[in-house]
Amino acid sequence: MGRRSKAHHHVYVVELDDRVWNIGRFRRANPDYCLGQPFVYVGMTGLDPDVRFDKHKAGIQANVFVRDYGLRLLPALYAVYNPMPYEAAREMEVELGIALREAGYGVWQA
Repeated sequence: MGRRSKAHHHVYVVELDDRVWNIGRFRRANPDYCLGQPFVYVGMTGLDPDVRFDKHKAGIQANVFVRDYGLRLLPALYAVYNPMPYEAAREMEVELGIALREAGYGVWQA
């Protein structure tokens, strides 16, 4: 176990503006979206989620949906899991996206 095993990775969830639903690619990825639920981006990072969100908004290694439609982080959905080792964060990113989709959210993941 080297440096990668240290618990300094984070999952994070960004609320997206409702206008993201106008993008066909986003709609097609969310066939079970429930009207009224939030639209979100779920990611993982070795940075503090606030720093990563700022980079998305600045267009640095950005997801286009977060850059163009990202409103704010939703720490109530992820803070309980952080920090964690890299592999755990990779797995949690997928699991969290699945759980939010099952709850009717519109979800995008890289």
